[in-house]
Order: sequence, then structure tokens, then C-alpha cells
Amino acid sequence: MNDNIRPNAIPFENPLRGDLLPAEKQSQLTAFLPLLLLGGAVVLWGTSFASMKIALTGFDPMAVVWFRMTVGSAIILPLWSRIPKPDRQPGDGKWLVVLVVLQPCLYFLFEGFALDYTTSAQAGMISAIVPLLVALGARVFLAEKLTRLTLVGLVLSVIGVVALSLGGESSSQASNPILGNSLEILAMTAGAAYMLVIRHLSPRYNPWLLTGIQTVTGAVFFLPAALLSHPETWMSAPPEAWLGAAYLGGFVTLGAFGLYNMAMSRVAAARAVIAINLVPLVAVATGWIVLGEALTPVQFAAGAVIAMAVYLGEKGSRTPAGEFPPVPEVA
Repeated sequence: MNDNIRPNAIPFENPLRGDLLPAEKQSQLTAFLPLLLLGGAVVLWGTSFASMKIALTGFDPMAVVWFRMTVGSAIILPLWSRIPKPDRQPGDGKWLVVLVVLQPCLYFLFEGFALDYTTSAQAGMISAIVPLLVALGARVFLAEKLTRLTLVGLVLSVIGVVALSLGGESSSQASNPILGNSLEILAMTAGAAYMLVIRHLSPRYNPWLLTGIQTVTGAVFFLPAALLSHPETWMSAPPEAWLGAAYLGGFVTLGAFGLYNMAMSRVAAARAVIAINLVPLVAVATGWIVLGEALTPVQFAAGAVIAMAVYLGEKGSRTPAGEFPPVPEVA
């Protein structure tokens, strides 16, 4: 036996395979991995609002949505045979239909036009209503308990988002903010319902399978609208518009939703969605840095409140290791 190998540990080879790690490190990784997955999804979602605004400088909203779905489909379809098959149960078909109707169809239908009328920062702020909708839905439909700390975190998050919104300055990039923000609220309502359906399906369906179904369905669903969105002008679109659409398709559509779907197979719905309250921070910061949208001292303070709310929500909703099945991976 090699003296450099501890007798109570198996040699480290792959950090995602728990059988190759000491028990203590395996437990730490199990607790940390969902937060890492959620963090990646939040960053990608937060930057998607500014990317969408950039893409809209060269394309109509439905063309951008179709581009991102098509790019995502082109990436995931070659890997389709390597994705584990689901453990299907009677009635799953109707849930899959509900899933794709909510996301991508309704979600992107509303959000695509919303960002044509409001700023990326304001749209990102509105995304923080999702935890309230999901927490309520999880309590009613999934019987998930809401702890006192989780409730405090949710209330603080709303206060922070309201302050974030009221502390913002008007922008010429928002031609009709009332209409745009109303459409974004409808998009977030569809998104919240989608997250509950994902929580129902995730124990039996690989997250990348669900993401692939959503992406391919979206490419088909939005094709007619894209063909009506003046395709003759696409080749004259500026390079940054093409880059924005490619980023949305390759990184956000697949990356964000794939990471989030993986996280939803590991944690309670209320805990996962409260991390969405970090999306406004990323959206505001990206809009400020990339698009020059205003970021005021009040918004900085509101961001700190939201960060505290997320911390309290995570602490109050912590799920014991092993309560949910391990994250399934592409073979």
C-alpha cells in the first residue's frame, strides 16, 4: 500500500463522484454543489437581460428568441443519445406539455416583447417576484414548509427589489416601461409555474433531457414568428446583435436552465428560487457596465438588502444532505 494514501480515503479522481471522496469531503461537496449550480444560473440569467437588449438592436424580439432556441438545439441534439432515459410514470406526458407551454413558449413570448419596451435593469428587478410566487405554490401544491427565516428573507427581498426599482433613474432605452414591466410580470408568472413543474419532474427526468425538450420545442414554436420578423434584414444586423443572440442561445438557454434544472433536483423549490433574487443585482450591474444604465446609491443599498435576504432564505430553507437524489449527469 502506498503510504501517501490515507487508509480511510479512496484516491481522488473526480469531484462529482462521491464514491471517490472521503465521507467528510463528500458531505461538504453535496452541500456546496447546489449553491454552485444556482450561482452559475443566476449569473447567466442576470446577464441575459442586457444581452437581449443588445440582440434587439438588430433583430425583432421573436427572431432573437428563435435564434437562441435554435443555437441551443444545435448544441444539445448531438449529445441526445448520451442523456440518460427518464423513469416515466403515467401522467408525465401532460406535465411535459405544461412544462413547454410555460417555458419556453409563454415565458419568452412575454419577455421577448417586454425587453423591447423597458430597460434590462427594470426587467431584472421584476424577476425577484418569482420566489414569492414559487414559495406560495410550493406550499400549496408540494406541501413544502416555509420557515420563519425563509419568510423573513422573502419579505426583505421584496423590500430590496422595491427600493432597487424606485431608486433607479429613467432611461431613454425604455420606450414604454409600464407595458414592458407588465409583460415581464407575466413572464415571471409563467416562470414561477414552470419551476414548480420542474420540481415535480426532476426526480425522474435528467435535467439536460428537460432542458433539451424545452429548447427544441422552442425552436419549432417560434419559427413561424421568426419568419414573419423581416428575415431579409438579418444579414444587415450589427455584429454585436449576432453575438448577443449567440450568447443567449449557447450560454443562457442551455447553461442557465440546465444548471437550474440540476439544482432543482437537489434542493427544495423555495430554497432554489430565493437565489433568483440575486438576478436583479447581476442585471442592474450588467446594464450599468455594458449599456450605461444608471445605478444610484439607493440601488447599491437595495442590493445589499437583497443579498442579506438571499442569505437568510438559504439558511432558513437548508435541506439535509441526502434528502433529494444526486444530480444526474450526461453519460
